[in-house]
Amino acid sequence: MMQTIRYTLPILFIVASVIYGVMIIQLPSATLGNPNGPMLFPLFVCIGVLIFSIIDLVNVRKESDNDNEDLKMMAQRNSFKLIVTIIGICLIYTFIFERLGYLFATILFMAALMFYLNGIKKWGLNLIVTLVVSFSTWYGFTQLLQISLP
Repeated sequence: MMQTIRYTLPILFIVASVIYGVMIIQLPSATLGNPNGPMLFPLFVCIGVLIFSIIDLVNVRKESDNDNEDLKMMAQRNSFKLIVTIIGICLIYTFIFERLGYLFATILFMAALMFYLNGIKKWGLNLIVTLVVSFSTWYGFTQLLQISLP
């Protein structure tokens, strides 16, 4: 049973990334700036998801049912609270995104996720990851891809 669940996710992500990739390629060219600019970031994400899903699928084939302790622990724990809390944090992020702008909203979002998942004891790691991810994605969008963010 557990092995079936482990096979399902990588296969779903492979199918979704292929469909997503086909849809990205069919996007019309941009009329301003780089004609392929709107396709670059989603295409990189799609290729990344495809590669990591294939790697995960290969790893699932190598694992036995006994080696999958993480999945068993997740099924035993009260994961409903975790899922609801993360969805709540994501919803709050969507509501504050336009009001605060990308950078500040993303810093708050990442900090909330990191502190919820890692706890307050790992505050240094939480802050470093929050700031590095927030600023690097902001820099990537605004400077490298030249995409205006709110």
